[in-house]
Amino acid sequence: MTDTSVEAAAEAAKPTIFFDGVSSRRRQVALTLSDALVIAEEGGAPVSWAYADIRRADSPAGVLRLASTSAPPLARLEIRDVALAAQVTARCTRLDEHQTTRRGIAKIVGWSAAAAVSIVCVVLFGVPLAADRLAPLVPKPIERRIGDASEVQVKTIFGRRVCEDPAGKAAFTKLVNRLRDAAGLDDDATTAGVLPSSVPNAFALPGGKVFVLNALIDKAESPDELAGILAHELGHLKHHDNMRGLIYNGGTSFLIGLLFGDVTGSSAVIFASRSVVEASYSREAETAADTFAIEIMHKLGRSPKPAAELMFRITGKEGGSGFTILASHPLTEDRLARMTKEDRPASGPPLLTDTEWRALKGICGSGKI
Repeated sequence: MTDTSVEAAAEAAKPTIFFDGVSSRRRQVALTLSDALVIAEEGGAPVSWAYADIRRADSPAGVLRLASTSAPPLARLEIRDVALAAQVTARCTRLDEHQTTRRGIAKIVGWSAAAAVSIVCVVLFGVPLAADRLAPLVPKPIERRIGDASEVQVKTIFGRRVCEDPAGKAAFTKLVNRLRDAAGLDDDATTAGVLPSSVPNAFALPGGKVFVLNALIDKAESPDELAGILAHELGHLKHHDNMRGLIYNGGTSFLIGLLFGDVTGSSAVIFASRSVVEASYSREAETAADTFAIEIMHKLGRSPKPAAELMFRITGKEGGSGFTILASHPLTEDRLARMTKEDRPASGPPLLTDTEWRALKGICGSGKI
């Protein structure tokens, strides 16, 4: 078919509509298929589209709607004549180049999968690695601010009351000081307290804070049992495990806050208090804290075995009854066996006198919790 006959067919066919992309006026045009697609409106200046620039646009059935990369973005040509549409598409070799092909879909799926794997790798490896690197580098003043803020939340959880019977508090302070001195921890940076609760537990907060819940003292049968638990918690402080867990659980939001100094805002406090209630350290962190406790008890001339017996006694009897020391200190027979293996005859003086131990047992008073 010659160009002249195509023009004649176009004239006789269904109307071809053109929108120039500048105005909303609907224009009825004629097409000339020469070196380029020429779009002409009667009485108007013709518009020329290079075939290589023409792309298929979304259109209803029975209409070939075209756009051009060199025309205004909203410019559209609508061809309703089937024969004319076939003539135009035959010349437009890049008509569907912008459409997503099977290869393109595969590429998108591939990149999406790669992105998902990257996110998983960041969560599994990147954030823990950042937590391991950053935890020891957090300045002491910032860590104390985090500890102070989370302490407020923790005390709220446990009723805003602290056990402070004078004699009991004096005995508890003596026990903590002996452990702290043996551990070589900063006197000014380490504080400890007893909170009233029917839950037998102990935990550490950032900033050198250790708390014991009174039910744990009630279940302890000797100062050595309680001392080993406290030494274990001091081990977590020494190794920055609580700070590491806070960074890890807080994730990106906490890291950004740490970077810009806003680390005592609501997000940090929520993560800190939640990490206490749902405390969980890695197997490596627990093993290291056990090793630390063993070393401290040996320095004091006492055995670490009683603390393991206390934990095992609690978890064995109450492990299935909800929130106990089991929640933050998973203990197995292997762990008890390790402490038993490290058992030695006492070579140091008692950590507390019998009178002091009785006072410590009554640190929360005689009232029921």
